[in-house]
Amino acid sequence: MQKFLTIISAINDESRVLILHHLLRYKELCVCDLQELLNMGQSRLSRHLKILKDAGFLYVKRKGTWAYYGINNELLKLHLDLFENIKNLELKNAIKKNENIITQICP
Repeated sequence: MQKFLTIISAINDESRVLILHHLLRYKELCVCDLQELLNMGQSRLSRHLKILKDAGFLYVKRKGTWAYYGINNELLKLHLDLFENIKNLELKNAIKKNENIITQICP
């Protein structure tokens, strides 16, 4: 029951749903790209990423000083319908204004 509540509370936030949406779309992103896409400071983004990672939604891969996040495939298989709905969300202005921001900053 506690794991279920952790999962539900992790996605009970618009910013975290947007993070999942972008990671489903781009597969894997570094923190700097997520910052630009979401127009969010690093400390706030890190807090959201930790909540999603602790709930089992994300994995983190480190390359030197860079951290890349992606969707945990095991959880993706368990909750495929939920992830499909998140991926296909029409998030109107929240996404459209940042749609073309991905840069080549990260190696």
